[in-house]
Amino acid sequence: MFGLAFAMSGPAGGATGQAGGFAAFQQIIPLVLMFAIFYFLLIRPQQKKAKEHKALLDAMKKGDNVITAGGVHGKVTSVDDTTVTLEIANNVNIKIVKSYIASIKKD
Repeated sequence: MFGLAFAMSGPAGGATGQAGGFAAFQQIIPLVLMFAIFYFLLIRPQQKKAKEHKALLDAMKKGDNVITAGGVHGKVTSVDDTTVTLEIANNVNIKIVKSYIASIKKD
């Protein structure tokens, strides 16, 4: 709002000719800078983390010890496209959605 009022305060009460184009350019610069900041601080790290999680899920195999997003520790007994069967105690198996595996433990 202030930028628009400032742009209109040229000679004869309005922006004319090249001054109007420069004022419009000055208004776009902060938007571009804000998008760049959001991209490098929020969007790019989130995409990188999602890519690493997908690679972790693709590398998971039978016999791996894993931790779920809910904190359940277990051993993978089978892996399907969308589900994983975990053995959390002797002869106690649970099926969970594959995307809920948070990490693979290194034992």
